[in-house]
Amino acid sequence: MNKFFGYAGKILRINLTTKKIKIQKLEKNLILNYLGGRGFNSKKLYDEVPPGINPLSPDNKIYIGTGPLVGTFFPTASRFNISAKSPQTGILGDSNAGGHLAQEIKYAGYDQIVIEGKSPQLLYINIQDSNIELKNGIFLKNLDVYETDKALKNDLGDKSVQTLIAGPAAEHGVKFSGVFTGLTRAAARTGMGTVLADKGVKAITIKGTGVIEVAQPQKFEKIVDEINNEIYTHEQYIGRRKMGTTRILKMANSAGFLPTNNYNEGIIDYVDEVSGENLALNFNVKNRGCYACTIPCSRFYMIKKGAFKGLYAEGPEYEPQGSLTSRIGNKDLSLALKANDLCNRLGVDALTTSSCIAWLMELHEKKLISSSEVEGLDLSWGNQEAILTLIKKIAYREGFGDVLADGTKRAAEKLGKGYEFTMQVKNLDLIMADPRGLKGFGLGYSVASRGGDHLRSEPFIELSDDPEVGSRLFGVPESTLRLSDKGKGILVSYFEDWCAVIDSLEPCKNIMQNMEILTFERSSTVIEAVTGIKLSPRQIRDVGERIVNLERAFGVREGISRKDDYLPKRFREEKLVLGASSGTVVDQDTMLNEYYQQRGWDLETGRPTKQTLTKLGLMSVSDELIKLNKIKNTD
Repeated sequence: MNKFFGYAGKILRINLTTKKIKIQKLEKNLILNYLGGRGFNSKKLYDEVPPGINPLSPDNKIYIGTGPLVGTFFPTASRFNISAKSPQTGILGDSNAGGHLAQEIKYAGYDQIVIEGKSPQLLYINIQDSNIELKNGIFLKNLDVYETDKALKNDLGDKSVQTLIAGPAAEHGVKFSGVFTGLTRAAARTGMGTVLADKGVKAITIKGTGVIEVAQPQKFEKIVDEINNEIYTHEQYIGRRKMGTTRILKMANSAGFLPTNNYNEGIIDYVDEVSGENLALNFNVKNRGCYACTIPCSRFYMIKKGAFKGLYAEGPEYEPQGSLTSRIGNKDLSLALKANDLCNRLGVDALTTSSCIAWLMELHEKKLISSSEVEGLDLSWGNQEAILTLIKKIAYREGFGDVLADGTKRAAEKLGKGYEFTMQVKNLDLIMADPRGLKGFGLGYSVASRGGDHLRSEPFIELSDDPEVGSRLFGVPESTLRLSDKGKGILVSYFEDWCAVIDSLEPCKNIMQNMEILTFERSSTVIEAVTGIKLSPRQIRDVGERIVNLERAFGVREGISRKDDYLPKRFREEKLVLGASSGTVVDQDTMLNEYYQQRGWDLETGRPTKQTLTKLGLMSVSDELIKLNKIKNTD
């Protein structure tokens, strides 16, 4: 493959220990089997990071990957994945973000950046095409994300560079700190900022002057026009354009699966006060989009009155909006905006941070912890002082914040109490949808390769609650009934494969998957137009399935099995009392059995079989897992 279309054709490898910088050629085999972005990262992570290493050691590596659509004018192709072994979960760590960074990586000439080793002194990496500098970063120490962005641009004398920044929380070793680009675009889950900072890197600055060519320009332009027209005329366009994902909160409340007071309830009676509609009407002042975006769904807001008057920032999305309101019993949207801004500036994952606060507030409500044990804070639901103080204490590991800075599971282990109130799977705290009201999402949380997360599958079609859709797509009417436990194995496995492909091509999942734009069939056409490579829809789904199985294999090497694929007991034993999702619990075993059968994994262990791995071309992975006595040597 001498000519690269869609790809930059190179991998940049930076060793912080030896200070050696290598530029490697992108392999065609990697393209055909993993497409890009998340696929590239997961493959390299599995091959290069051995099992059992400490995530905060020089042996861990960071991978920043983009996809073949990035750098073209394909709608919403603006995203990147950052991956490493997670210090929060001890398994595969990975996070995804948009904005304007990914295309600069491509224009600078790279499809993937690999950072390995460890620097003895704080530095930042400056990438300007083929000119790579490891620059003194001492002056950036303990600066927040906003301050760091400004200082970097001043140091370089260039305000147009794109930045990727680890905040002070990462420097202080908070296990769920992220990396932030464009100030507020957060790749915040699983602690990728923690790994970057541990390597002695405060930030990366990137600027490129190259171009990305496509193989069939006229065909590509026609496809783009068709997709743009579908987006503009889609029934969801106006709602997404005005409110982004914040439109979900009111719908989740109506359906009875809005996590409230640490998932004790599924509805709130103050929904209008904290809704996306209220945010749009009384706070939002301007829309903003990522690179090549057709729906500029992000929003700038301003607080015009009250204690936080004058605060001006971007966001939030639904997850932090809900996490910092109903999840912690907060009825004040202004307070939620302030708290989210604080999380962004300090560089922490707003979901895990709010989960820590909600867990602590439930312990207090159940009289398992007193205010005196938490430095006199009033831990009543929604207490302003407690919320803002705890965010700061977590970020700097001060006082009780040090207990919370490793996540709820480890906090419970440290205190010796409250484990049953930790809402996490594999130490990754859950998102803002109660699985008792969305059973397919719940299965997705259980089996996701990075822990309790929805973005590995996001089976949005379940929200249709329409059995005809389930019959048409999967031959199982119950699969798209949100309160049914049946048919979820085929539902989730299909959407996991689809998500893996989208994450590897790197457009926006909210549009390309949730609005059913970039199907496997259309992906085949798009990939050929951009890269010149012909892959059938089945081959493209195989790529998704290969990535899912490889990521599971990474977890298996670290000891993951069926025992780790269970939701918290609350969802399996305690029924919601109020709302449209009341009266149900999750039948975990029925869903897991269906899922493992659909995947071709062992029912007893939940691990991929030799036959399944071999079918997907993962023979070396199979051989290794057999050698490690993780799977059986049988067909």
